Amino acid sequence: MHCARQEPLLAARFRAMGSACELLAETVDAAGFHAVAQQVEREVARIECKYTRYGRSGVLALLRRRAGRRVWLDAETARLIDIAAQWHERSAGLFDITGGALQRLWRFERAKRPPDATAVERALAHTGFGRLHWDAPRLELPPGMELDLGGLCKEYAVDRAHDILAARLDAPALVNLGGDLRVTHARGGGPWRIGLENGDGSRAGGRVVHLVAGALATSGGARRHVELRGVRYGHILDPRTGWPVAQAPAAVSVAAPTCIEAGLLAKVALLHGAFAADYLSGAGVRGWIAPAPGLH
Repeated sequence: MHCARQEPLLAARFRAMGSACELLAETVDAAGFHAVAQQVEREVARIECKYTRYGRSGVLALLRRRAGRRVWLDAETARLIDIAAQWHERSAGLFDITGGALQRLWRFERAKRPPDATAVERALAHTGFGRLHWDAPRLELPPGMELDLGGLCKEYAVDRAHDILAARLDAPALVNLGGDLRVTHARGGGPWRIGLENGDGSRAGGRVVHLVAGALATSGGARRHVELRGVRYGHILDPRTGWPVAQAPAAVSVAAPTCIEAGLLAKVALLHGAFAADYLSGAGVRGWIAPAPGLH
């Protein structure tokens, strides 16, 4: 972790969940801020280790090994699965955490061609929240299915980091994990000013959101996409087709009381593709869309 004074703020920076992370606080207590920042970094690392899709030590690896058998989940994991279940229903099936097999096919960082359509169909046979046996806190994963909590974990980590900052730091503070953020309360000089990304992933000349409380989360393929055979694919997959969302915006940003709510609203809006703005309007939330006419 790197801590520095960024007048009139103290700043701490580290990497987690494949992203650059930042804590900012309007305080003169450098030692106290540094101690809290270390606690936040440890908590974010704990969540990442527990819910990663990679390796053999996390909850998701345990569920894969015990596929076909009922597993009793801890309270934290059960709460996340409950949230996923609620949003699966609320989104009419668009938000679905059971697409781990699809994610394995789409290697956005290394892909040289789209996956074979037959392979996508095979993965879809192991996708679908309705195939889970979920009776909280007991979960049974069907053989061949893999969970992916990537649509929840970073935002959940933001909220946990916020709670630590709010409880231990008597000062306005902000936590930013890879562009998903939450503030404890307004700064002494007014609201926090947050720059939104443009469709190309930059912030130059972009819109600015004033945030006095709550969270802001962004979902999209402005930074994470792949161009294959002249077609640009964003990394958000439609769980109904197994392919990236058609006509999706470059990015959708949403403000909400918590980061997990903001992130889910942004993801579900993006999953609506060309109708993302209609979804946000119907949801009655503050949202911003960076269009990407060429994104398929």
